[in-house]
Amino acid sequence: MPLKRPESVLVVLYDLRHHVLVMQRNDDAEFWQSVTGTIEYGESALQTAYREVAEETGYQLSRERQEIVDQRTTNTFEIRPCWRYRYPPGTRFNTEHVFTAQVDSTRPLRLTEHSAYAWLSKEQAIDRLWSHTNKDAVKAFVPDQ
Repeated sequence: MPLKRPESVLVVLYDLRHHVLVMQRNDDAEFWQSVTGTIEYGESALQTAYREVAEETGYQLSRERQEIVDQRTTNTFEIRPCWRYRYPPGTRFNTEHVFTAQVDSTRPLRLTEHSAYAWLSKEQAIDRLWSHTNKDAVKAFVPDQ
């Protein structure tokens, strides 16, 4: 497996009632998150956002309708020590680009990298999410009900 690039996307999905999709990682039952993924070489952050949403949820969002919104926010965070082996030697930090999309939560999800999911109120999602950057994105970009 090639080493990961330390640059990724975070895509917060929320529905018409402003409930937030949170998903439980397969490799850590305590780690709940939104859609995330590494930007591949030759790919823009926005392209990665569309690809990761499709891969992790099965939702095929439309670039023509611009369903994913670039929030023009970038976070830098320390990579968990247990995951650093996935990156080039000496890499400790990741740069994350934040996006959002409003989706229809009645559409079925197809999980591929997660063991469970839930649509939660904004407050419940903030409580459940593991990373501070994910919590901050929900606070800042998901509208209040």
